[in-house]
Amino acid sequence: MNRFITSLKMRGKLLSLVLPLVIGPIFIVAGVIGYIANQQAYRGITKTSKDDLQHMSAFSLDLLNSHHQQFQVYKQDRFRYLNQELATLTSLSYNLVQNEHNQFTKGNLKLETAKREARQALKKVNVGETGYIYAMTSRGDLQVHIAREGENVFDERDENGRYFIREICKTARSSKPGETLFITYPWRNAVLGDKRPRNKIIAYRYFREWDWIIAAGGYLDETSEQASFERKSFAALKDSIKSKKVGATGYIFCMDSKGTFTIHPDSEGKNMIDARDYNGNRFIKEMCAKKSGWIRYPWKNIGDKAARMKIVRYEYFEPWDWIIAVGSYEDEFYLEANKIKTHIMYSMILLILGVGATSTAMVFRASTIITRPITHMIEVIRRVKRGQLDEHMTVTGADELAEMAGAFNRMTEIIRQNREMEASLAQQGKMASLGVLSSGVAHEINNPLGVILGYAGYLEGKMSEDDPNFKYIHEIKRESKRCKKIVQDLLSYARTPRPTLETTDLNVLLQQIVDFAANHTDMRGVTISTEFAPDIPNIELDGDQMRQVAINLILNAGGAMPEGGTLRIRTEAVDEGHVRIQFCDSGCGIPSESLDKIFEPFYTTKERGTGLGLAITRQIIDQHHGEIRIESVIGEGTCVTVTLPINKEEL
Repeated sequence: MNRFITSLKMRGKLLSLVLPLVIGPIFIVAGVIGYIANQQAYRGITKTSKDDLQHMSAFSLDLLNSHHQQFQVYKQDRFRYLNQELATLTSLSYNLVQNEHNQFTKGNLKLETAKREARQALKKVNVGETGYIYAMTSRGDLQVHIAREGENVFDERDENGRYFIREICKTARSSKPGETLFITYPWRNAVLGDKRPRNKIIAYRYFREWDWIIAAGGYLDETSEQASFERKSFAALKDSIKSKKVGATGYIFCMDSKGTFTIHPDSEGKNMIDARDYNGNRFIKEMCAKKSGWIRYPWKNIGDKAARMKIVRYEYFEPWDWIIAVGSYEDEFYLEANKIKTHIMYSMILLILGVGATSTAMVFRASTIITRPITHMIEVIRRVKRGQLDEHMTVTGADELAEMAGAFNRMTEIIRQNREMEASLAQQGKMASLGVLSSGVAHEINNPLGVILGYAGYLEGKMSEDDPNFKYIHEIKRESKRCKKIVQDLLSYARTPRPTLETTDLNVLLQQIVDFAANHTDMRGVTISTEFAPDIPNIELDGDQMRQVAINLILNAGGAMPEGGTLRIRTEAVDEGHVRIQFCDSGCGIPSESLDKIFEPFYTTKERGTGLGLAITRQIIDQHHGEIRIESVIGEGTCVTVTLPINKEEL
């Protein structure tokens, strides 16, 4: 953020700094008020909605409990009635057997005939829809039965694993004469297609003369009157529960502890224990495990564009092993709260927009008044930067800007005078320094270069342009000529030659230099990697001088890595008016005490160095109105950064 504000013009800075001071407090106050109001609305509506769900679940429990208690009384009455009915049938059957026995004792019938007549008579008696009369011995041998006559059922068990036949036989043998006994047990008759056990009631008496236990059995739920009444009552109960709406689309549903829906608008009878919500959680299984509590889960109905969060209050009805659940969608709970939130948001936005527009206009007007003289100052500063030290700022008024303009004018005058003195002193110093070396440099370098150029020219004349080695000979000639020019530049260091500017593709120039320098003996073992930014524009510079700068820096880096290393060369755009070149090596580094003197003529840390390489490099960069900066860490490497202006107007 600081970098962004710093990059803005004065007018942008005023807008970015002043407007938040005006709009910020309004935004904070409105936001706090809106947040508090919204939270209060949500709390109130949430409590009310949860209370409604709690009341609806309590209401549903009351309905089920009332229905359950009513039918408990009804079933007890039906149980007593069925007991009396079965006892009567048992007594009638007992009397029928006794009559046949009397016929035997009188000699009218044989014993087997009497028993056969008794069997036929007992089989004709029906008890309810599927009940019947049967007789067996005290050892469990069936003497009378509609399907299993002749079998021994002494070890028969009911659905709970109880040996109920053994119990009947034992209690019958110990019963008093004329006593009717009863037993109730759960039984699932597969022949009748029963899917679940039903409670069966047996009334029985013991006929000792034949060792017969005469029993009449029937199911409690088989009377047509009871079944019809229960169906109608349960249907009314379901209609009453289904008719209760919770919010716009919420409803009440019931299920057993195994996840089968017993009451539901559209999934009644289905087992949903493995149902998953939108996140993949098995919420029905969780409800069946906990049996009572609150649960929130995302649910997407058919036709919904996205999942909606649903909240459910569920409670356990133990007599039926049922879970009663009351659910509704949270977005229906918070409909009114969302309306309040939207209204607050719109009001806050309109307030901020209105205040912001007014403040922007006022700050813009104030910034125009303030920045107009600053713009004039910037124009003067740019002309002074180009070397026009005779430029002066117009001083008007008596404010801080006027005081700054006057100070700048005085500073410009002092700089102009100092520049003249520095130029004179520098010229004299360079002449004195280079005078010592000029003759030796001309002799020691120009003569070998002449020989190299002569042999290169001779070889070039002997080769055709198609020869693969032709380009290397041509490169030797070109670089030798450039070396001669470097010598001339060194000898003319005192004359401070001006660069010859041409529009140049910096990336292409640097690539040529890298290709040449990679084969230099000082670069053995050194890997050169390039990262050239493709979006930098062409710049105006002296190609030969900049080539000399790059080669100096590359060879210096190679000299710092005698055992090999990595040199990374990269280019990038700094801003709209400047580009940057970086040469970063992994060499030995430069001591901190040498960094301040590294650009001085004849200062060197090498045994055979002249100390002019970086001095000439800096002179060329200065003549291009650029900047060179060196950062180094001992043992880690050195990074040289060169910043150049793009346009000629910047020079």
